[in-house]
Amino acid sequence: MIDRKLPPLNALRAFEAAARHLSVKKAADELCVTPGAVSQMLKALERDLGVMLFRRANRGIFLTAVGQDYLPAVRNAFRQIAEATRRIAIAADTGILTVSTTPFFAGAWLVPRLQAFHDANPDIDLQVVTSDALTDFSRDGADVAIRHGLGRYPGLASERVVAVEIVPVAAPTLVAKFGAPADAAALAGWPQVHDAERKGWHLWFQAQGIDDIGPPRGAAFDDSGLLLKAILAGQGAGLLPAAMVARDIAEGRLVKLAEVGLIEAFAYYLVYPEINRERPKVAAFREWILAQDDVRPG
Repeated sequence: MIDRKLPPLNALRAFEAAARHLSVKKAADELCVTPGAVSQMLKALERDLGVMLFRRANRGIFLTAVGQDYLPAVRNAFRQIAEATRRIAIAADTGILTVSTTPFFAGAWLVPRLQAFHDANPDIDLQVVTSDALTDFSRDGADVAIRHGLGRYPGLASERVVAVEIVPVAAPTLVAKFGAPADAAALAGWPQVHDAERKGWHLWFQAQGIDDIGPPRGAAFDDSGLLLKAILAGQGAGLLPAAMVARDIAEGRLVKLAEVGLIEAFAYYLVYPEINRERPKVAAFREWILAQDDVRPG
């Protein structure tokens, strides 16, 4: 099988224009180049393909049978490119801003403030989608995302929005097995479950003045809902936003192991591709949400 590279786009454009006008000069005028440049591109295309696409005559050019077969596919490709470009341009210019965030952050923080955002930006409509997994911006259609962690997302811009009060919790069965911890240091010997970056417990112990706790052990989850389920199942003690587990604590499904605390670096971050920063609707949302960091959801 012969492995051929795709012809250069400018050569295909020259072919399509020349075939449509059956004139090198008119194709050159349309493409804003010289007739000589069009002729060179057509000859290079024929040489690369190994076929003749045109018959040259004194009064013009004419498609060969091969050229007639090739033209519909080339025209269709350009139509698809034009249509995709049109769709992207329309989506970029609409007032809809798609924000991907976690279910907890959406319910506890973002949704109660949507009216304030709309009042400040009446031409922008937010579309909120919830997920705990990090957004694939090339596939998911999100303009920006809000995620909890340390803000380390390779290839993406990341800016701290707000830190939340967190609390270490465990299932009653685990507390019955190990006994109520006398102090923070006692939790170093407990089984633990972790956030995806496995940094939460280290930062929490550090905030308690405890540095040497050894490497993190136990399961890790990039979904706070799954992390909560693992804690409820007795797989280990875990750190979760205080507001997220308040009902479970009140109703006895979880036990609070220490007082609520705040870790500034372990926060919610606004995440987006750097190329999106200057888009007007993204810039408006970024400016608004980064001004809200005095209010903590939980």
